[in-house]
Amino acid sequence: MTLSEVENVSGYVGNFKVKVRRHARYVNEAECTACGDCATVCPVLKVDEYQAGMATRKGIYIPFPQAIPAAYVINMKDCLGNNPIACNKCVEKCEKKCISLDMKDEIVELNVGSIIVATGMDVYDPTALDEYGYTRFANVVTSLEFERLISAGGPTGGHFVRPGDGKEPKRIGFIQCVGSRTQNRGNPYCSNICCMNTIKDSLLLMEHYPDTEINVFYIDIRAFGKGFEDLYNRSKQMGVKYIRGIPGEITEDAKTGNLQLKVENTTTGIIEDYELDMVVLSIGLEPPKDGDKLRHLLTLSKTSDGFLAERHPKLMPVDTATRGIFLAGCAEAPKDIKDSVTQASAAAARAEIILKANQIKLDAAKAVVDPSKCTMCELCVKVCPYGAITASREKKKPAEVIEAMCAGCGSCAAECAFGAISIRHFDDDEYLSQIESALAENPQYKILAFACNWCSYAASDLTGSSRLQYPPSVRLIRTMCSARVNEKFVLQAFKSGAPIVLVSGCHYADCHYNGANRATQRRIDRLWDRLERLGIRPERLQLEWMSAAEGQRFAKVMAELEEMRLKVTPEEIEQTKKTIAEQESKKKKPAASAA
Repeated sequence: MTLSEVENVSGYVGNFKVKVRRHARYVNEAECTACGDCATVCPVLKVDEYQAGMATRKGIYIPFPQAIPAAYVINMKDCLGNNPIACNKCVEKCEKKCISLDMKDEIVELNVGSIIVATGMDVYDPTALDEYGYTRFANVVTSLEFERLISAGGPTGGHFVRPGDGKEPKRIGFIQCVGSRTQNRGNPYCSNICCMNTIKDSLLLMEHYPDTEINVFYIDIRAFGKGFEDLYNRSKQMGVKYIRGIPGEITEDAKTGNLQLKVENTTTGIIEDYELDMVVLSIGLEPPKDGDKLRHLLTLSKTSDGFLAERHPKLMPVDTATRGIFLAGCAEAPKDIKDSVTQASAAAARAEIILKANQIKLDAAKAVVDPSKCTMCELCVKVCPYGAITASREKKKPAEVIEAMCAGCGSCAAECAFGAISIRHFDDDEYLSQIESALAENPQYKILAFACNWCSYAASDLTGSSRLQYPPSVRLIRTMCSARVNEKFVLQAFKSGAPIVLVSGCHYADCHYNGANRATQRRIDRLWDRLERLGIRPERLQLEWMSAAEGQRFAKVMAELEEMRLKVTPEEIEQTKKTIAEQESKKKKPAASAA
């Protein structure tokens, strides 16, 4: 369904309901023969997006030569013949009578069993890097614009010329990592494809224009794919010069349009001057600008780089935290064509497993509601990151859990003040028993740590497998998500004599439960205030975010907590136990009186 937009997604694995808006194309695609007569009479000229803004198109056009369907479309924002009709030339010219300016958008509702997200990526806009003169100097272009210039279907018909004066450039410079691997501007990650894209372009130029002088300015060349190193060496053998260093600034000779730049060659340690006819900025990849809208529709998580998060980078690289939704291509991370095709095949296979199954097996760890305890406060509905819980105070409808949508993060169970929700295999009594067992003997010498299964618990495992040392006083209790940690777990730990309690989980952007750890932050903020009111030092409750790859950080945090533990006196621990016990007895007395 081309020219279409997903407006809403509801339901769950096997039973998704998708609302799609099919935008009016104002041309009957079944009747249109793409003869082009309509475009010849259209008086509107607009920037051609496909040609990277270096050519124009008409108001009625085919988006790109390989577009499917091969039919014209009208961009009604550009058209002069609508409300009121002022042009109508294309309608009059079309012999097939397949153009109608009265077409309306169509809403289509689909019932599907699984969803594959393959929304691609955007490219970095280097306008902010003023030192390179992009938009100021005509002969500074991006790698995307360069691709159109050398394409046979490009704005110059395959004749490679520079935009400034239409002359064939003889000296070309490529600047790598524009918008990638930078902390202050651009993105901190490597965009994966840029190095090999430049190597490919350099080979293409040398084959068609052997007398061209090509200089590539780089931080380091990342040619890690099959056969990629061979292409890199072949490029150097054909005369492409690679300079290890990134230019600081580009200036232009106003008379000739040539570009001057200085760069420190870090291999030789010498500052070198270059005069070039043309500079190509090798721009990096970015998540789609409208990606957050889709992410919220599908209740997906994203990683710190802004791309969509997979459920597990090794074991489930195409699955998402929402069951039945899979990722393919650059929606998940920057990747080249080969990797995109591989991931698309994997996503299709994973989707097919669901579509062929009569029944779907779910994880046992799901939220369970006791209707007799539910007060219909709807707090669980608000904190569930997947919208898996329904409840209504007005309709006197207790909370209900759609198990196919529930991921078992436990945020609802931790938020419920009435004990109406528990997580199967991870209920409150099991956690309280673990706390009591961990602190049964010599609790003053122990640090109790609640660790998220996906990140901080995995970080502790990496610490051990990496033979890193950390204090033996730490006692870990695994939770599926840090959002499962109830306030009463922390208070029970202090009541049992714990000098230090740690709650740890994934970094905000790495949460495997669609941002459920933000509920953790709010809960810990409340706990810090509560401890302070009770006269208990809030510093004794720590909150740390760490990823599964941060084994060294885990060891460092534990060492710091051990230093804090040594400063907690036995008298302070006893006073804490007494204070919490008194607080609990005060809560029980009103309940007993009411009974």
